[in-house]
Amino acid sequence: MLDTDIASYIIKGRSPTIEARLTALHPFAVCISVITRAELLFGLKRLQPDHRIHIAVRQFLKIVRVLSWDAEAADFYADLRHQLGSTGQLIGELDMMIAAHSLASAAVLVTNNLKHYQRINAPLTIDNWAESA
Repeated sequence: MLDTDIASYIIKGRSPTIEARLTALHPFAVCISVITRAELLFGLKRLQPDHRIHIAVRQFLKIVRVLSWDAEAADFYADLRHQLGSTGQLIGELDMMIAAHSLASAAVLVTNNLKHYQRINAPLTIDNWAESA
């Protein structure tokens, strides 16, 4: 499951290393959360309609599999929010939702935002494709 920051790297063509990692996988092995879709579409709202990123985001969303939010993801979210809130380690709401979605889907979360996600005390598997980028 690609986090929003990694999706942005791909969309903007900023990292040949990330693109190589992506193309080495079967398309069905890659997904994003519907939360990431929402973040990407929100980002377009701040750009002029003729900005080149509009086309790139739309193409990306046609290709990548988007997983819907479900009851299991909501259950994981409640647990994560409680855990992080009770220890004073809260991260952004959308990051918690993406982490919960990754856990519910038993997916590896591909992100460059390790500082936030490493606070989670759950069996969340994280991979940073941007490390060597």
